[in-house]
Amino acid sequence: MIKTCTEPPVTHSRLQRWAQSLADRIGQWPAAARRALIIGTTVFCGLLGLLIITAPFDFYAQCIFATGCFGAALVLRRIPGRLTVLILIGLSLTASLRYMYWRLTETLDFDEWIDIAFGYGLVLAEIYALVVLVFGYLQTAWPLRRQPVLLKSPPGEWPVVDVFIPSYNESLDIVKLTIFAAQAMDWPQDKLRVHVLDDGRREDFREFCEQINVNYISRDNNRHAKAGNLNEALKVTSGEFVAFFDADHVPTRSFLQVSIGWFLKDPKLAMLQTPHFFFSPDPFEKNLDTFRSVPNEGELFYGLVQDGNDLWNATFFCGSCAVIRRKPLLEIGGVAVETVTEDAHTALKLNRAGYNTAYLAIPQAAGLATESLSSHISQRIRWARGMAQIFRTDNPLFGKGLNLGQRLCYLNAMLHFFYGLPRLVFLTAPLAFLFFDAQIFHAAGLMITAYALPHIFHASLTNSTIQGRFRHSFWNEVYETVLAWYIMGPVLVALVNPKLGGFNVTNKGGIIDEKFFDWKLARPYIVLLTLNMAGLMYGLARLAMGEEGATTTLLINLVWTLYNVIITSAAVAVASETRQVRAEPRVTAHLPAHLTRADGSVIEGVTQDFSQKGVGLRLPEGFNVPQGERVHISLFRNKHLSVFPAVIVFSRGELLGAQFDALTLRQQSDLVRLTFSRADTWASTWGSGQVDTPLVALREVSRIGLRGIHELFKATAMEVRSKIRRRRVTPTMLENVLDK
Repeated sequence: MIKTCTEPPVTHSRLQRWAQSLADRIGQWPAAARRALIIGTTVFCGLLGLLIITAPFDFYAQCIFATGCFGAALVLRRIPGRLTVLILIGLSLTASLRYMYWRLTETLDFDEWIDIAFGYGLVLAEIYALVVLVFGYLQTAWPLRRQPVLLKSPPGEWPVVDVFIPSYNESLDIVKLTIFAAQAMDWPQDKLRVHVLDDGRREDFREFCEQINVNYISRDNNRHAKAGNLNEALKVTSGEFVAFFDADHVPTRSFLQVSIGWFLKDPKLAMLQTPHFFFSPDPFEKNLDTFRSVPNEGELFYGLVQDGNDLWNATFFCGSCAVIRRKPLLEIGGVAVETVTEDAHTALKLNRAGYNTAYLAIPQAAGLATESLSSHISQRIRWARGMAQIFRTDNPLFGKGLNLGQRLCYLNAMLHFFYGLPRLVFLTAPLAFLFFDAQIFHAAGLMITAYALPHIFHASLTNSTIQGRFRHSFWNEVYETVLAWYIMGPVLVALVNPKLGGFNVTNKGGIIDEKFFDWKLARPYIVLLTLNMAGLMYGLARLAMGEEGATTTLLINLVWTLYNVIITSAAVAVASETRQVRAEPRVTAHLPAHLTRADGSVIEGVTQDFSQKGVGLRLPEGFNVPQGERVHISLFRNKHLSVFPAVIVFSRGELLGAQFDALTLRQQSDLVRLTFSRADTWASTWGSGQVDTPLVALREVSRIGLRGIHELFKATAMEVRSKIRRRRVTPTMLENVLDK
């Protein structure tokens, strides 16, 4: 079932107005005539596409055709609108399918075993990439852009909502922020029930929940990890709806009012998901200093893919920042426990049962990203293994209850995590020719260029147009290179035996005392970088010697290898962990504030950022408050005023940093309401970053690659110096030190 939804108004070009006028006229035709038009158009386009894809061209004809298509794409890209996107997708698929048809029919005539091994390995990786590209276009071509449905009934008629906050090993300082924010949601208090589900069975959690009148639920075992924890809570609660928040995900006050309206409008709606937004940088953003300047790894999924899934009624449940109707959830047996990605599997079961799922692309909660690269990799390994488990045990291509669009959306989500082996193939394929002279393409170099470049350029241009706000070009290759080696094994093991492997909890809210280079995690990237650097130098030497008849092929493989050097060196840069001295990241926000000094004078200022423990302030020009002075800081919500005692710990001109004194529970709750719970705190920055420009993105990734090489040399030098020092400390010297 394809759902419809009104999109926000956009500025229409002349082409769009013409297309809309034509669609309106066709819409007035009889149903039989419209059906015949659709069938006829589909058959005609299919036959025309087949003819274009399979037409045999010589080198010059292919170059003319490819140049014309790409020129048209460059012109069309400047015209905004969904029709433009569909045409770009059509041009991209034409180039890609022509390439793949030529690849399978003209380039696989291998003679030597080494050519067969490397050649067929590469073509299988290319087929995988093409399938993912096609499915990706299906998911993102027409995002639904669902808007909130306002609650029209009086609050007394609103349903009862249970709020589940599962926790296992997170600190109370992290979880209490989420609890206070859950209590602050704008919902009738007699119909809002907040529950802390503590699988760590901690006494301080129990005492805290009793103090603030929140229900505390624990169990005597940890069976099925988070899924089991949620299912136990379902047994002892009764609200019509359940809102889920991870222990570090802080909801805004408007969360329920924005979310529940769709359930009241659509009785078949079982689950509504909102984005996972993070107010702290993930390891890529922190180590590469790209926070808020380059979209992070997850923004494409929550900014575009989920919106595209929504069109096909295939929105995934992501475990947090979501609402589920209790009756359908119980009908399918509760939260899925068969795999370690219980959330996506639960959504699949709901869709199989005939229920609708929905996505609302408005950030209504925010949490902590993983702090270290090791934690990030561990989290992605669990996701990859879980998706492979679903693929193996509950494959969306088979079984009842799903339409074609749903099957393909779920399938693409699972296939995505199989990228480990293909990515490693792409990163090493040109080395087969440079080192071993393996003919992985049994074709002339110029023909390879004429067919492969249009495929690559069109895919890059089209994806940049579609994903521009939520994913910059070439960054996907960096993300996948960092993770490829680590997820490849667990995915393959899960395919063989889905029951192997357990549930690992992702640690949040730590500090990194000092900068260091993670040699252990970086080993795969260093090996890949070293191999590609060696291949580049060896290839240049071969080019300098002027091998007869191999110049074009050498140049193609050298350019490919240079690109791999850029990507792998950027991956190495991610392994250089930067310091994180704050256990609680500051959130940038400009809110009116009053600062009351010890003498009673009041200064009006503006906050620069805030956390649970302190706030940054900017005062008017000419005011200066010395470090160490005790003050009171007033924040406002409408006409409500809350005052917080603090001490100035940083003072530089008009800029101040204040640390709160020990706040009462009431003051802590008020602080959360006035800062983290504001309805506009997260949505104001959603998708507002710089739009992608492929050449600019390539320059940025190249710059980071150079930085990665620099960091690697610096870490190597430090390691060598450290080993030299250790060798200089002889056993006799150690004995003398111990004696002293």
